[in-house]
Amino acid sequence: MFKPKAIYYEKNIFDYPLGKELMQKYNDIPKIEIENHNNIEEMRKKSNKEFVDMKRNLIIGVRKTHNFVPNNKTSDFLVPYTSSGCTAFCMYCYLVCNYNKCAYLRLFVNREKMLEKIINTAKKSNKPLTFEIGSNSDLILENTITGNLKWTIENFQNVPNGFLTLPTKFDMVDDILPLNHNGKITIRMSVNPEEIINKVEFGTSHLLERITAINKLKEAGYNIGILIAPVIFIENWKEKYLELIKILDKKLSKKVKKDAFFEIIFMTYSYVHTKINEEAFPNAINLYDKEKMTGRGRGKYWYKNNLREEGKYFFIENMKKYFPNNKIEYIV
Repeated sequence: MFKPKAIYYEKNIFDYPLGKELMQKYNDIPKIEIENHNNIEEMRKKSNKEFVDMKRNLIIGVRKTHNFVPNNKTSDFLVPYTSSGCTAFCMYCYLVCNYNKCAYLRLFVNREKMLEKIINTAKKSNKPLTFEIGSNSDLILENTITGNLKWTIENFQNVPNGFLTLPTKFDMVDDILPLNHNGKITIRMSVNPEEIINKVEFGTSHLLERITAINKLKEAGYNIGILIAPVIFIENWKEKYLELIKILDKKLSKKVKKDAFFEIIFMTYSYVHTKINEEAFPNAINLYDKEKMTGRGRGKYWYKNNLREEGKYFFIENMKKYFPNNKIEYIV
């Protein structure tokens, strides 16, 4: 259970029930009032080596932007929702790339307004719409602090034409198992070989814990997606990922294997990641490989086309062998 070192808060959070609840919950934690959760000067001035310590803080504010971004993958829209950032330390996290050192967990207490916009958009639609509510954070993790995911599911269950989806790397799902979700929620569990989880995805659940959570969620009637993501082309990557596929085949329940879908995403990386990781995790593996990677925009890298094509062929062939009845939504 995450216990913050300090709370940074906007004063208007007291206008919202959740704001009052969180401040009471952490009444024994030191608190610092801030003007804007988006610009905490003290944090921006900290060195890269203080990255881990920064993530021990919790920021509580009010979300001001509510713009929906069209999406063409497993949802119709990416939706800003109740949190941003995370308490984990995945060394490739795109939020670190976007926010630099400031990828700490931010909670937004105006959840009623955010959910209301989603509900109204769904009601006005003449076709089913799926909203990705977890693109900026991990809502399974956040739920252990705020109860927001439980609250969301309870208040969304009867919305016409509306569906929600979110990814996670955590196994703390028991709180949402008894809920009446009416089949409107898809939870997509991210998986990787245990070696990568241990060496790269610091602070997240272990592989077998994630698989157990998948089986529990399916038993509770949730729609299930599985992300093999991000694929990292470490030494002997084919052996590592083949073993992962075999473990999934062996450990996933029959119900999951009946209709779960897969997403396969190759890792992207950046100069920002490199500089932070060198100082914050000096003894960790180096994810940047100049022999395998090429530029992808300013300061960003991804794997070279020939390696990506080799990876696509590997996953298509092996998924066809072990999961012949399950759809791969995309490989990118």
